[in-house]
Amino acid sequence: MSGEKPPAPALEFPIEQIEAIIERAKVGAISLEEYAQLKAVIQTLALLKEELQSKKTSIQRLKRMMFGPSTERARDVLGEEPTDHQATGPVGTAATGQQRDRSDTGVKLEGHGRNAAAAYIGAQKVQIPHPSLSRGDACPSCADGKVYPMKDPGVRVRFSGVAPLQAKVYECARLRCGLCGQMYTANMPEGVGEQKYDETVPAVVGLLRYGVGLPFSRIEKLQANFGIPLAPSTQWGLVEPAGATYSPVYEKMQDYAAEGTIVYNDDTTMTVLGLTPQQRAAALGEEAATKRTGVFTSGIVSIGQGHRIALFFTGVRHAGENLTQVLKRRPKSLPPPIQMCDGLDHNLPKEFETLLCRCNAHARRKFVDVAASFPAEVRFVLHTFKEIYKTDAHARKECLSPQDRLKLHQDKSAPLMEALHSWMKEQFAQHKVEPNSGLGEALSYMDKTWEGLTRFLHVEGAPLDSNIVERALKRAIQHRRNSLFYKTLNGARVGDTFMSLIHTAELNGENAFDYLVTLLRHPAQIAANPAGWMPWNYRITLQRLSGGPDPPA
Repeated sequence: MSGEKPPAPALEFPIEQIEAIIERAKVGAISLEEYAQLKAVIQTLALLKEELQSKKTSIQRLKRMMFGPSTERARDVLGEEPTDHQATGPVGTAATGQQRDRSDTGVKLEGHGRNAAAAYIGAQKVQIPHPSLSRGDACPSCADGKVYPMKDPGVRVRFSGVAPLQAKVYECARLRCGLCGQMYTANMPEGVGEQKYDETVPAVVGLLRYGVGLPFSRIEKLQANFGIPLAPSTQWGLVEPAGATYSPVYEKMQDYAAEGTIVYNDDTTMTVLGLTPQQRAAALGEEAATKRTGVFTSGIVSIGQGHRIALFFTGVRHAGENLTQVLKRRPKSLPPPIQMCDGLDHNLPKEFETLLCRCNAHARRKFVDVAASFPAEVRFVLHTFKEIYKTDAHARKECLSPQDRLKLHQDKSAPLMEALHSWMKEQFAQHKVEPNSGLGEALSYMDKTWEGLTRFLHVEGAPLDSNIVERALKRAIQHRRNSLFYKTLNGARVGDTFMSLIHTAELNGENAFDYLVTLLRHPAQIAANPAGWMPWNYRITLQRLSGGPDPPA
C-alpha cells in the first residue's frame, strides 16, 4: 500500500562486525560500506520501536510472540508469590496433571495425577477367578470363617503397544489335482467379511487426521514403522465416503444447534488451495467476492436441552455469517439465543437478533499484554477479574441453578464490576492515561463492550467468556499447523464433518471412536433417521434396534 513505510534493510552480518565498526568510528571516519551497515542497524531498531508503539504492545507480548504463549494467571503476570491456598505442592515440584485440572468446578484437584482403573473404559477387561477359593469355602487362615466375594476386585492395568491400524494376512491353503487340475482353496474363517477395510479403519484414520491433527503423510510413516503401510491416497479414499455417511448427522446437528439457549462463535484463518472464484462468489455474492480474499474455519458451540454441540465450517464466510446460516434453522417460536463472542463485529449474525455477551477473558488479556508497562493498574484489573471468576467457580462447584447463579453474581460480582467501571471512567476523566497507549487501548475496548461484558449480571445463564469455543477451535488450529491447508472445499467439508462429530462426542462425554464406528455400521438407518444418531442418544437407538429394553434415563 502507498502509505506504508519500506522495511529496514535486512541485517546479514554478525554483531561482531557492527562492534568493530563502532570501535573504528572512535578514532576516525568509517567507509561508505560501513556507514550503510550501521545505518541499517539503526533503521531496524527504529522500526522495531515504532512497531511496538503502533501495536500498543510490550516486550512481554513480543516474547510471547517469539517463544510461545505462557500462563496468564494473575500471580505469574504480576510476579506475585502464590498464597497458601494456591500452593500445589512442595517447593521445587511441579503441579501434577490432576492438580492442574480444574474440570468444571474451577477448583484445583488434589491427587497424584494418575488415571484410576475406571477411567480406561475402552480397555479389554479380563476377569480372573481365584485358583483355589470360591464363595462359602472355609478360610485357610482361621479355619472357622467362610470366605465371600468382595464388591471391588483387585485391579491391575497393563499396557501393550500396537499399530493404530492393524492388519491380518489370511493365507488360505490351496490344493490342486495332479491329473485333472481342479483346485481346492480353504474357506476364510467365519465372520471375516469380504471388505479389505472394516468400519474401524476410516474411524481411526479420521480420528488421527481430524481429531489430533496428523497429516496423511505422517500416518503413512507411522504405519510403515509398524510394517503395515497405508498410503495417503488410500486414507483419503477411506475418510471421504465416511464423511458422506456422517453427513446426515452433521446436518441434523445444525438443526439442534439452532435451537440452543446459548451459542458461542469465533473463527480462525485457514487455507484452501483449490478454492475457485466461482465458489467464492457462490458463497458471498459477486460484489463481496471481489473485495474479500480470506478463508476461515468458524467454530460454533451451542448449549441447550441438556447437550452440547460443536460445529465447524471452513470457507470464505466469517463466524457471524456461518452463525446466520445456522440460525436460519431456528424455529421462529423460540426467543433470541444468548450469544457469546469476542469484540469483533465479524462474529455478529447481521440478519438475526441475539442477546449479545462479550468475552471477559479477551478483555482481561488486553491488560495482561501491558502488565510490564502499567503494573499497578493491571494489578487492580486482574485482581477484580480474579474475584469474579472465583465466584463463578463457586457457582459451578455448588451446581447452582441459573437463577441462583445470577443472584450470587449480583451480590458478589456486581459491586466489583461497578468499582472497575468507575475506576475506568476516572482514568479518562482525570487524564491519568494516554488514550493511545496500551493501557488506554485496553480501557477503551472494555468501555466499548461494557454492556456485553456485564451481561452475566443481568441475564440468567449468561456466560463469562467464550473459552469453550476457543478450545474447540484449537482442533482446527492444530490441523492447520500440522497440515497447512485443505486442497479443496470438498476436503474441507469432510474435515468439518469429522471435527464436528468428534468434538461433539467429547463435549457430551462419549467415546468418539465408538461413536464413529457405530455410525459407519448403520448407514441406512442414519440416512432414514439422523435424529436418532446423535452422541447423546445413539446408544438408545442401538438398544431399540437390537430389541432390548431402553436404557434408564
